[in-house]
Amino acid sequence: MLTALGSRARAWVAGPSPWSNVYGLARTLVALGTGGTLAFSDATTLFRPVAGIPEAPVCEGIRAASFFCAFPSGWLEVARWTAVLLLLIVASGWRPRVTGLVHWWVAVSMPWSATLTDGGDQIAAILALLMLPLALTDDRRWHWDAPRESTGNDEAKRLIARSAWVMLRLQVAGIYFHASVGKFKVTEWVDGTALYYWLLDPSVGAPEWLAGLMLPVLNSPMVALLTWSVLLLELGLALGPLLNPSLRRVLLPLGMSFHLGIAVFHGLISFVLVMFGALILLLRPSDEAFRFERLRAWRRHMRTPPVPAASALEPVAMQAVAVSNNDGA
Repeated sequence: MLTALGSRARAWVAGPSPWSNVYGLARTLVALGTGGTLAFSDATTLFRPVAGIPEAPVCEGIRAASFFCAFPSGWLEVARWTAVLLLLIVASGWRPRVTGLVHWWVAVSMPWSATLTDGGDQIAAILALLMLPLALTDDRRWHWDAPRESTGNDEAKRLIARSAWVMLRLQVAGIYFHASVGKFKVTEWVDGTALYYWLLDPSVGAPEWLAGLMLPVLNSPMVALLTWSVLLLELGLALGPLLNPSLRRVLLPLGMSFHLGIAVFHGLISFVLVMFGALILLLRPSDEAFRFERLRAWRRHMRTPPVPAASALEPVAMQAVAVSNNDGA
């Protein structure tokens, strides 16, 4: 029995390479989410004293290891823009083995030291930590590069990286499961009116012009179907890893559309970028690399020098003939 289990484990480890641009794109999106929060939010907004926390950034206990606590007092703006620069390097895909730890350090420093954060910042910190085994075992120059061929002596690295994939999917599935089931005990989600209140809320709801457009739908029985569809979609996303690949390919764009709606109606762009990355980790097989054909075609087009049109060459050719005839005369 143990021999059979060992054989299965070795076969699983020897499966498709875990180091593809699938986790690379997810890593880029998560880094851009955190970087966007830091770039487009003032330091006095993110790091401000609140009730029970008289000073910010918070640097007590283990939080003293925060990236934002490594700078001298009064250098918070420098720390913020340095973090943005580092996250852009992470998002570029350069040397995952080098930038993986930096990514986690900056990401976890947000919920550690900032006082105005949201769930996206916490999810980004968790995903950066769980992607760390993938990054530290990734010896590619860019996380966009094709996976390298297995050398046969990299079983330990592959075991670590493939196990990290399993943990990432369990974590993201758990997030969606809790998001769905946790709403079952909220009256407004059960009776189908939650979206009415969320979208019309003056502080966190949709912009006034968009809320006005949605008002006929929100005042109709359709609002209940839309509200319950959120619960069903989140539950479906939680069960995604258990479904067959064809259903996962349907769920991925549905999940993306759902979060795009959150960006449009609630303006949580950084949160949505993080969740885009989470959805890719949850539903995209690690060996189904993104091809980026349109981007590659555009890059080839930009690198190819323009060829002059035939009509543009005719005057030059005629002048050359005339000069040749004159020389002959």
